[in-house]
Amino acid sequence: MDKKQINERINKLRQEINFHNYQYYTLDNPLISDYEFDMLLKELEKLEIENPEFADPNSPTQKVGGEITKNFETSKHKFPMMSLGNTYSREELSDFDIRIKKSIGENFKYTCELKFDGAAIGITYTNGKFSKAVTRGDGIQGDVVTANVKTIKSLPLIIEDENIPKEFELRGEIILSHKSFNKINKERAENGEALFANPRNAASGSLKLQNSSLAAKRNLDCYIYALHSEELKFQGHYESLMQAKKWRFKVSEYTKLCNNIDEVFEYIEYWNKKRSELPFDIDGIVIKVDEYEHQETLGFTAKFPRWAISYKFQAERGKTILEDVLFQVGRTGAITPVAVLSPVQIAGTIVRRASLYNSDKINELDLHFGDYVFVEKGGEIIPKIVDVDISSRHPAAYKIIYIDHCPECNTELIRNEGEAIHYCPNSKTCPPQVQGRIEHFISRRAMNIETLGEGRIEVIINNNLVKDIADLYDLKYEQMLGLEKTVIDEETGKSKSISFREKTVSNILTAIESSKSIPYERVLFALGIRHLGETVAKKLSKHFKSINDLRNASFEELVSIHEIGERIAQSIIDYFKNEDNQNLIKRLEQSGIQLEAKEESAEVKGNALNDLSFVVSGVFSKYSRDEIKQIIENNGGKNVSSMSAKTSYLVAGENMGPQKRQKAEELGIPIISEEDLDNMINGNPS
Repeated sequence: MDKKQINERINKLRQEINFHNYQYYTLDNPLISDYEFDMLLKELEKLEIENPEFADPNSPTQKVGGEITKNFETSKHKFPMMSLGNTYSREELSDFDIRIKKSIGENFKYTCELKFDGAAIGITYTNGKFSKAVTRGDGIQGDVVTANVKTIKSLPLIIEDENIPKEFELRGEIILSHKSFNKINKERAENGEALFANPRNAASGSLKLQNSSLAAKRNLDCYIYALHSEELKFQGHYESLMQAKKWRFKVSEYTKLCNNIDEVFEYIEYWNKKRSELPFDIDGIVIKVDEYEHQETLGFTAKFPRWAISYKFQAERGKTILEDVLFQVGRTGAITPVAVLSPVQIAGTIVRRASLYNSDKINELDLHFGDYVFVEKGGEIIPKIVDVDISSRHPAAYKIIYIDHCPECNTELIRNEGEAIHYCPNSKTCPPQVQGRIEHFISRRAMNIETLGEGRIEVIINNNLVKDIADLYDLKYEQMLGLEKTVIDEETGKSKSISFREKTVSNILTAIESSKSIPYERVLFALGIRHLGETVAKKLSKHFKSINDLRNASFEELVSIHEIGERIAQSIIDYFKNEDNQNLIKRLEQSGIQLEAKEESAEVKGNALNDLSFVVSGVFSKYSRDEIKQIIENNGGKNVSSMSAKTSYLVAGENMGPQKRQKAEELGIPIISEEDLDNMINGNPS
């Protein structure tokens, strides 16, 4: 490829990856498999490394996208729940081993663990008692699901050991055994309820049940794979797991300490053959450098630890008939094609649908109605069609043609230059778009009008009481009282009635009134401007203190802000150019919601550490490690995960690894204490 073609490919990959990040993290609706996503990301990373002139700070390789949208209180992780880099080949695993040896030499071991296919969880114990359970979320913060996790019988609620630290956190995977999963689905079938697709979905869904007594009946299990605490002093990961096991936590008996990469390969090969005999699902093997001192030396990339990797098993395939293609319309008007298949069993589950992504994918596969297609499923929620058996195609089969008009409102579709997705431009009256925008607006992370959830907003829309988000603030008590509709409960599969009685209506109106105090940054996110997620909304609200400032901002002003690229900037410009949106903002202003940022509360901040970078390591007496990092950021400094010649200082606490100190000395990096850091900030450098 020439440079122009490379640039075009890079841009196309970024668009596809950003789209799937949004589907996965924001909508909780993944459309492609882990493998497919990983391959896209690997290709983009390779092209960007080889062609640095096309680097972009907004590239999905530079950050992990994502937003929490579940209906639970959120909590920040004290220790970030980072993802792992992964591979599907022995060659890449050998390359990983070579990189490790170049950094730390030959004298180290690997811990190998089964990669459970479930839901990741962080569980905190305080003074020996179970105190909080938080889902992975976006890795920085997750949903608090303490009540449901407490019902897991294999998790002790009290640790009776005088040597336990005051506070520690366990990382684990919540799973359903095959036996428990089959029992649940058998009971649901007998009760006429919808069946769960697979154990992972059932486990993840169980964590979000509002009633913990229902979660208790699911017979969830939890395997511990990490132990974190600033007070613990173990030599390595395997030792810490054995301690967790002594504290009566469930640690996999199949975890193994390996002396070299050959033993790792033997472990992988064994479980690739034996995984079908396990009483639960796994989708690979996790390999970690065992010694903590080595882990600290190896450090982290922006997204992954350098000392760990996951080896994923190849997905299973099935062959079936393509019966039809459905075209679904999203909140932003994006059209998503979905294949309807003759039921086929793959990896222990029945598959009836498969993602087709966009028109390019349909054309690439050259799909015809009635085709025999190969479907791949490696743990993903919606499988994908990977190939077509053209030799079996009927001569009279009709080719599948991508639609040119919206299936909901019949508006002609558009496809913006450089984008893979078709859109319905009728944002004003297209039913799925109208409902989607309102549902986004009332969501917990936006305006938090939770009382309109559980199908009530659909009832209000169907009765023509609300056509846009501003209409919510004109709703009257007498309009809603007595409304009723029968719907299917997603949890039980049974019909239920949605009724607007006196208390319900009063609660809705109270929540709508309370939303008027929601901060400007969340209102900005709630507006649903295309490409403008929660993080971007926060960033914009700091630069443009009111909605008026933002709508008057030029394209150049917008792109000058760090991490605001041309696509986001143009989307904002287009939004405020639209006359309907202008009228909407006026009505929202009149309703009294917050469209201007309030003065920030006073916080001790400064610029004493401007242009300085710090590595923080060890255990400290005056502050926690996280508090030191926050102090550095508050005073203009930058935290980095590993040392280089450009690192300004190493902030050293007790029990810091000797190799980290040695590296700092070799590079000539000053080593300071937490007291030295205080002195620097207070203008009294030692």
